[in-house]
Amino acid sequence: MSFVYAPTPEQPRLIHDDDQILVVDKPAGLLSVPGRGEDRADCLIARLRAAFPTVLLVHRLDLDTSGVMVFALTPHAQRHLNQQFERRQVKKSYVARVHGRMDRPTGTVEAALIVDWPNRPRQMIDPENGRPARTDWRVIRASDDETRVRLFPLTGRSHQLRVHMQSLGHPILGDPLYASGAAADHPRLMLHAETLRLRHPDSNVTMTFSAPVPF
Repeated sequence: MSFVYAPTPEQPRLIHDDDQILVVDKPAGLLSVPGRGEDRADCLIARLRAAFPTVLLVHRLDLDTSGVMVFALTPHAQRHLNQQFERRQVKKSYVARVHGRMDRPTGTVEAALIVDWPNRPRQMIDPENGRPARTDWRVIRASDDETRVRLFPLTGRSHQLRVHMQSLGHPILGDPLYASGAAADHPRLMLHAETLRLRHPDSNVTMTFSAPVPF
């Protein structure tokens, strides 16, 4: 599945920086890392490298998702943060607007995910061959047409929140891959990484970073 990449001119907002880590608010419509081809070279890490030449990748957000991302500024910090992500010690929360009214106030989705190869980059639920994935959710407010929900991924699979919400019958509004009709007709994917909690690589002190929801 190909698409024309037109990166947003909106620049990332600096949330925190010190000698080990860099935390920014990524705008929607910007790749986290370069894609294939010169036309996809403009990305978040490339823009950050101009001011922070030693910046190193730790995790990613989807092109259409906005919100908090942490980068390492030293190899030590990268190793430390990578271990926290691998051990699921980093706590993340997202806010999404989803299609329709969610009837229950809270819930959990446990559904294993695997790439849908004929339709990549789409992912799909596959209980036998997929990798385990869990998302907790809590309704913030709901109307007849849509629900604002806070999402807590316990795992970090590709497109996890998007597929899990679709599996409940409540696709995220503006999702070009998993929503259809009126639900897909929005100016952007209504998904934002609101908070990120981790331990600082040097001090081991727990720190929480947040970025205001832009929708």
